[in-house]
Amino acid sequence: MLSHNGIVTENQEFGSIGGGLTEGQGWEINVAQEDETASGLLTAKTDFNLSALTTDHQSLHAMPTIAPFRALRYDLKQVDSLSNVICPPYDVIDSDLQNKLYKLHPANVVRMELNRDEPGDGDINNPDANQRYSRAAKFLKNWRSEGVLYEEPKPAVYVYHQSFEYAGKKHTRRGFMVRCRLERFGEGEIYPHEETLSGPKADRLLLTRACRANLSQIFGLYPDAENAAQELLEQAVAEQTPVEATDHLGLVHRMWTVTDEAVIKRLTDLMEPKPMFIADGHHRYETACNYRDELETAGKLTPDHPANYVLMMCVGMNDSGLLVLPTHRLFRGLAAMDSKQLADKLGPHFTTRVAGEGADLAPTVWDEIEAAEQQGTLGFFTGQDERWTVAKVTEAGRKRMAEIAAEHSADWQGLGVSLLHRLVVDTLLAAKDLPKPKYVHTVDEVVQSLEQGDAATRDATGVMGQGGRFEFAALVMPATVEHIRQISQHGERMPAKSTYFYPKLVSGLVINPLE
Repeated sequence: MLSHNGIVTENQEFGSIGGGLTEGQGWEINVAQEDETASGLLTAKTDFNLSALTTDHQSLHAMPTIAPFRALRYDLKQVDSLSNVICPPYDVIDSDLQNKLYKLHPANVVRMELNRDEPGDGDINNPDANQRYSRAAKFLKNWRSEGVLYEEPKPAVYVYHQSFEYAGKKHTRRGFMVRCRLERFGEGEIYPHEETLSGPKADRLLLTRACRANLSQIFGLYPDAENAAQELLEQAVAEQTPVEATDHLGLVHRMWTVTDEAVIKRLTDLMEPKPMFIADGHHRYETACNYRDELETAGKLTPDHPANYVLMMCVGMNDSGLLVLPTHRLFRGLAAMDSKQLADKLGPHFTTRVAGEGADLAPTVWDEIEAAEQQGTLGFFTGQDERWTVAKVTEAGRKRMAEIAAEHSADWQGLGVSLLHRLVVDTLLAAKDLPKPKYVHTVDEVVQSLEQGDAATRDATGVMGQGGRFEFAALVMPATVEHIRQISQHGERMPAKSTYFYPKLVSGLVINPLE
């Protein structure tokens, strides 16, 4: 469990709430921040009322607004089992998994989440000429008309548990899915922590335009030392039987539906003073903002339009099932080098030690790095001599980092991913304009990629491989939840793929329609 040390206190004044939620309405939460001390203690005065939504997103209240919604859900009578139709998000689906999911069931949500490239689709690298998106939209339309998908009769909050095993220990991560009102990063209290890439955003925008729906959830973290919001929902569903699905990794996903208006009101009371930190889904969140803005520019964004919101999975920062794993890199476009050349380039900025030879030594090198728990310790594989080097940043390296990244805070400068990209790759290796690397999450994937090379197909992040071998790879520690909080509140973003919250949320439990 990764702890969060932020402290939030409240001074709340609530207006009366009459009646229940109706279609097109949401709980509007207006927060005026009164004081924030250097220690991070936040005192807020809160006004709570149910009001018409506004499309003027420049004048939104300070804190995020959450609302129940009428989800599109699979009819289990039509698909037999929910396990048949769920899939992970698009950025972890490679071609092999995509094919397996296609074969699993003709209504598997992968046909919308990441429709397969087919002959005749046009240029695979030109999204505007690709037919994958219109095909995905046709599946959604047909499945709704055929009753494979149905719309929830009442606005609901969806409690979502993921049960899994990691490193021999069993975990359950708990959260809940709602609509969250969109606000541009920097305009309110929804914080990003990672840089985004243009390719995935273009891809997701084309899919959103075609389907007019959120097919997968944004993963949001919020501070709640006592887990009060989640415990409220746990009590509400204690006597219910959940729907259940097992994914391709054997992880179990359970979901309960909460429609009780009193429980939803209490949930919004608990959540209203809390900021939200995006853990995963930065590309999809920015895409949702871009789609909303397109509708507004076209004069189609009404005050109650669902595109003012995005589907959000909310997890407390103190949840015992919260687990952050690393994202390792295999670099494309770097010239071959050996371990001695690498050590010479790193110079006085890192101490270096050759750990051994062979791609299959990656697990041993990673065990050493992980045990040290130091962001400044990195593992490098050089293809020319197939050796692994363990590198530790020195004071000279930290000083150089402070010079070349002076626009960033010391927290940002000290991250392993920041040191890797800004200091090592961009500066010491002078390789600033490389193609996007291949991102993997386990050392077994590192070994496999080094041994098999770069497939000339779309990888799990949607990037086209270039073929050939990887000449350089890096093992890097993940950022922690506390890093996310600190750096986000500095107004900064980490390099792309700095964190990997395991496991991924699955798509197909609920779909958020945007029309």
